[in-house]
Amino acid sequence: MEAQFESNPLIDRLPQHLKQFIKPQDYADYSPINQAVWRYVMRKNVDYLGTVAHDSYLDGLKKTGLEIDSIPNMYGMNRILKEIGWAAVAVDGFIPPSAFMEFQAYNVLVIACDIRQLEHIEYTPAPDIIHEGAGHAPIIANPEYAEYLRRFGEIGCKAISSARDYELYEAIRLLSILKEAEDTPEADIKKAEEQVDFLQNNMGELSEMSKIRNLHWWTVEYGLIGSVEDPKIYGAGLLSSIGESAWCMTDNVKKIPYDISAADQSFDITKPQPQLYVTPDFAHLSSVLEQFANKMALRTGGLSSIKKLINSNALGTIELSTGLQISGVFTNVIENEGAPVYIQTTGKTALAYREKELVGHGTTTHAEGFGSPIGKLKGINLAIEDMSPRDLKAYDIYEGEQITLEFEGDIKITGEIVTGTRNLQGKILLIKFKNCTVTHREKVLFQPEWGIYDMAVGKEVISGFSGPADVNSFDMIDHVPSSKTIKQKKSAAREELENLYRNIRNIRENKPTEITLKEAFGAVSSNHPNDWLLSVEIAELTHKNNDNEFTDKVVNHLENLKLRRPEVAHLITNGLDLIFDKVSA
Repeated sequence: MEAQFESNPLIDRLPQHLKQFIKPQDYADYSPINQAVWRYVMRKNVDYLGTVAHDSYLDGLKKTGLEIDSIPNMYGMNRILKEIGWAAVAVDGFIPPSAFMEFQAYNVLVIACDIRQLEHIEYTPAPDIIHEGAGHAPIIANPEYAEYLRRFGEIGCKAISSARDYELYEAIRLLSILKEAEDTPEADIKKAEEQVDFLQNNMGELSEMSKIRNLHWWTVEYGLIGSVEDPKIYGAGLLSSIGESAWCMTDNVKKIPYDISAADQSFDITKPQPQLYVTPDFAHLSSVLEQFANKMALRTGGLSSIKKLINSNALGTIELSTGLQISGVFTNVIENEGAPVYIQTTGKTALAYREKELVGHGTTTHAEGFGSPIGKLKGINLAIEDMSPRDLKAYDIYEGEQITLEFEGDIKITGEIVTGTRNLQGKILLIKFKNCTVTHREKVLFQPEWGIYDMAVGKEVISGFSGPADVNSFDMIDHVPSSKTIKQKKSAAREELENLYRNIRNIRENKPTEITLKEAFGAVSSNHPNDWLLSVEIAELTHKNNDNEFTDKVVNHLENLKLRRPEVAHLITNGLDLIFDKVSA
């Protein structure tokens, strides 16, 4: 997919497999009600968060080009974000966690450009521009936090998933869409909730991706900073939720010192959080991230890294001690005394060195898969990779020689050496055989009729991670989401209400209008008796005009509405407080 979006050097250098998620922001799609929702949330947030958010929040609003009165335009945001070394792109709702994190690694903020409905003004399980723009963007103006976010993406996109992780992602995406859409049948929501609950309770052992998503949730999304007794908010989920930002500061929410144990604490995206983690400072976040990374296959390697890749049933990479990288879908490993002695991929496989595909070893050459022994030769302490040219000659590992190599773990290779491939330092990475037979005890792993056999050289697996070593080795333009975000329905009543909101906005901005304040109030109170936000905006303007009689009439209407709709009473009160306390937002 080639989307049209504001040019920015950071966006230009994104790989194609990330660009497939980008969609244009059609600013004209935002309705007057959408704009009013943004303004209400931002006014309330700035009023409240000024006292409870991290110091970077208010400063970051200015630095990232976010306005209180209008939904941000991505073009404008990108021009300003460029100054702090970041960019922003629009996407359609949730994207896969690995892609989300990889965007972060490129210093690109992912923004779901839809906006929550008025009915979900306090909180929505679906990502929206309030959450992404007003939540994530301001804090990245803090250089220390921005580097944490980038580093998190860099490490997180290498985390290995389980086969169930993607199922859960799709289930959560669907549930968030159904909950945010208007008039979704309760039965559909219940069914989607049950599927999410089932998957969350049947994930088995948490994968690396599940654990690092937990860390992301408890820091980037729902993090507190300072002391347990006096925390401040920096997590985007809290910064963008006028309900939960207040709720989280009460004793109803348990505060826990942040450490690596948060990786094992799962979360429910559809409910307020019963506990939150408090980091003393942003530097501590980076320290815990490095602790976690030290436990990932990315750094531990070994047999467990291969098993994680096999369980993921997805494209991944192992790196050998020579630096050779093997990328593909790993399907089998033969082990001996707790160490891998033979690895096998199925389907398209590519070989690389330092993230660059080796010439002649792409997916065309290795279209059916790749298999190779790993480790040392039996009875020889010197590994092949450590042998000098003289050692190789002494052991008959030499071009044109017919040879049998017996590896530890009973892997045997018999064939004629054609040539070897070395890195710039002279270390041998691959040995090519013809007329080759590879066996493990009685089992044949490769036979001469299959053609040339490329044997990887490496005494151990030093790393394993999700995705390919060289992103250009594979066609990764394959994102086909199973669900699409649902747009608001059009109706005559909706259009009339939108037009009323448009006129009130025009009055506030001293633009030409079709009706007066009194006519607008008469229309909304008569034809849309359940709408509350427009009357709050009208009260703001009448109060500003010092029209006390009209203001009292609007406030009385809102007081009655609070009695009829107790679920929005606190929202009305919060809106009126902003007006009559004369808070300058």
